[in-house]
Amino acid sequence: MPDLDHPEYKTPPPEVDPERLSLVASISRNMVLILDDAGTIQWANPCFEEYTGYLLQDIFGAHPKDLLNGPATDPEKIRHITQKLHLAEPFEEDILFYTRPGVPFWIHLYCVPIGVEQNVAPGFIAVMNNISDRKHSERGLRIAASVFDRSHEAIVISDQNNCIVDVNPAFSRITGYNRSDVLGLNPSILSSGRHSPAYYRAMWRRIIETDHWRGEIWNRRKNGEEFVELLSISRVHLDEPGRYYHVAAFTDITALKNHAKELDRAVNYDELTGLPNRQLLEDRLRNARSHADRQQKNLSVCYLDLDGFKAINDSLGHAAGNQMLRILASRLAQTLSSGDTVARIGGDGFGVILQSDNHDAVYERILSTINEPVDTGSGPITLTASLGITRYPADSADAEGLIRHANQAMYSAKEKGRNLLHFFDPELNEHRQQRREQLTELTQALENEEFELYFQPQVRIAGCKVVGFEALIRWNHPHRGLLQPNAFLPTLEDSHLEVPLGQWVLKEAIYQMNLWRDAGEDLSVSINISARHLMDRSFTRYLENYLHSHPTVEPRQITLEVLESTALDDIRRASSVLARCQELGFRIALDDFGTGFSSLTYLRTLPVDLVKIDKSFVRNMLNDASDRAIVESVIFLGQRFTHPILAEGVETMDHARALRQLGCDYIQGYGIARPMPAGEVLEWLQQWHQHAAIEGDDMEPLSAGEAGN
Repeated sequence: MPDLDHPEYKTPPPEVDPERLSLVASISRNMVLILDDAGTIQWANPCFEEYTGYLLQDIFGAHPKDLLNGPATDPEKIRHITQKLHLAEPFEEDILFYTRPGVPFWIHLYCVPIGVEQNVAPGFIAVMNNISDRKHSERGLRIAASVFDRSHEAIVISDQNNCIVDVNPAFSRITGYNRSDVLGLNPSILSSGRHSPAYYRAMWRRIIETDHWRGEIWNRRKNGEEFVELLSISRVHLDEPGRYYHVAAFTDITALKNHAKELDRAVNYDELTGLPNRQLLEDRLRNARSHADRQQKNLSVCYLDLDGFKAINDSLGHAAGNQMLRILASRLAQTLSSGDTVARIGGDGFGVILQSDNHDAVYERILSTINEPVDTGSGPITLTASLGITRYPADSADAEGLIRHANQAMYSAKEKGRNLLHFFDPELNEHRQQRREQLTELTQALENEEFELYFQPQVRIAGCKVVGFEALIRWNHPHRGLLQPNAFLPTLEDSHLEVPLGQWVLKEAIYQMNLWRDAGEDLSVSINISARHLMDRSFTRYLENYLHSHPTVEPRQITLEVLESTALDDIRRASSVLARCQELGFRIALDDFGTGFSSLTYLRTLPVDLVKIDKSFVRNMLNDASDRAIVESVIFLGQRFTHPILAEGVETMDHARALRQLGCDYIQGYGIARPMPAGEVLEWLQQWHQHAAIEGDDMEPLSAGEAGN
C-alpha cells in the first residue's frame, strides 16, 4: 500500500497571484519599501507615503540613510543599517524617523534581502511599523520607576483591600521597615495610636468621596519612635470596573515641626523667664478682646513694674537679678487662673491679662506675691511693685493701647508712692499721660544714645553740585524700631529736653561734617534749631565755647535753620541772637517759609542768609496754580531781598526743571535722595559725582536720585 504521506503523493500548494501580493503591499497599514541590490529605494507603498509625507517620485533612487538621518536619530543605528544593507543580511531595528515636514516618530524597521531564492531581482524589502505609542509608554514607565525609586518622599502603593503591594526606598529610610517587612500588610502597622478611630473614618470618607486626602498625621517607625508626616493619599482607578489602588506619599516633617516650635519660642517667648513676650501678649490680648465682646464680659490689662529693682540688680549682680526675675515670673504664673496670661514685657516689667472672674482679688494677690521674700543665696530680699490697671471695654483702646494705658497707670502708681495699684481713667487727658510717658522714654533714649542723624543732600541747580546736607534726627526705639521726627518731636516742644537734644544734634552734625572733610569731601551741614533752643540764654555762649574748644571747625559750613512757622515771642532778641551767630561765622536759614503768619516780618527783620520754601507748596506746584504762585512769589521775594532760595519737597525732574525756570537756587527732596544714615553719605556722593561727570550741567543726574527712591 503506497505511503500517502510521501512527498510524491502530496498536492503542491497553488501559486499566489503576484497581483494579489502586490495588492497586499499596497493596502497594508505597515510602511513598505522595496530596495534594489545597491540599497536604493525603488518602490514605496501608499502607507509609507501617507505616514512620512515622502512621495515615491521624490525618493526614488535615494538611500534609506538619507531619510533616517534626522537631528536626534542615533548615528550608530544608521551605520548598523548601512552595514547590513552592504552585507545583504537581514536585520531589524527600532529607530527615530522624521516625516518630510520634520515631525519625529519611532518605527520598528524589519529588512530582509530578496533575490534568486524568491525568483526575483536582487534587492531588499523593508517593513516599518509606527511604534511611537509603545516608546512613549516605555519612557513613561521608566520615568515613573525612576521617580518611584529616587523620590525623597516615601511612597506606598496598596490594593483595594488596602494591603501593601509596593513601597519605595524612601519609605524604608523614613520608617525603618524593609520592603519585605510590609508587603501584604495594612499601612496601619505605622499607626502611633495618637489619632482616634473617628479621625481615620473621616479620612477614608474623604478619600471615598473625592479620591484624595491630604493632611498631617503622627505615625511610628519600626524602632518605636514617633514622627509626624505630611501625607497625601490618592485613589487611582484602573480601566477595569471596580479595580483601584491607593497611592500614599508622605514626608517626615518632624524636624520642620521642631524647628517651627523653636522659632515660635524665640519669637513669642522671653528667653530668661520662659513667659510670653510683649508680642505674644498683644496677640493674646487681641483674642481676649474678641472673646470678651462675644461673651459680653470685662477684661483687665495690668502692667507690673518692680520698685527699685535696678539698684538691687546693680548691687547683687546680674546673675542674682536674673534669678530673682525667674522666681517672680514663676510665682506670678502660679498666681493666675487658667485662661489668664502673664508676660515679661522687658527688664523688670510684666504684663497681665485677666479674663477670669473676681479681678479685684487677683490684683491684691499679684502685689502680695511680689512682696514675698526672695532668696537668691545671699539672704532673703523683699521687693515691692507698682501695678497699673485698665479695664476693657470701659477702655475701648486696641491691644497696644490697652497695654500703654496700663503702663501709664503703673507710672501713676509709682508717683503715688509705689507698692500700690492705680486704675487708668479713660476720661483723663490722655495726651498729657502719653506725653509724660514719652518724655521719660526720650530722656532714657538720650542717655542710652538711641538717637541718630540722617542726612538729606542739598543741590545747587546750576551745575547739579551737592553743596551740603540737612541733618534730620531719627530715634532708634528699642521696641518700635526707627521713628520719624513727627513721632516724637511734638512731645519735646516746650519741655526740659528741647535744649539738651538740640545741643546733641549740633555736636553730632558737626562731628559728621568733620569726618567727611577728613575723607576729602568739603560739605556743609544744615541744623534745625527750635525756638526754645534759640531763645535759651546760653545758646550763643554754647556756640562760642564749642568753637573755642574745636578750633578746626569751620562755622561758615554750618547753617542754622529756624522754622518760619515758629512763634518768636521776642523778635528783637531773636534778631540779636541770629546776628551774633552770623558774627561767629554761622549761616542762617529761614525754614518752611510761607507756612507761618509772620513771613514778611521775619524776612524783613531777621538776619537771614537763605530762605527755604516749604515742601507742601513745592510738591503740588505742578498741579496747583495757587501753590505755584506761592513758590514763584517766594522766589521773587528772595531775589528782591537778595536771599538765595532753596526749595524742599522736590520729588521729580519736572519739579526741578520748573524751579530752575523760576530762578530757584537750590533744591532738596526725594527726587535727589531720601534722608540716609551718615555711613551711606560718601558712597552716595561718589555715585552722584559719577552721574554728574557723565551728564554734565543738564540736570540729568537728578534722574539717578529719582531712580534710587
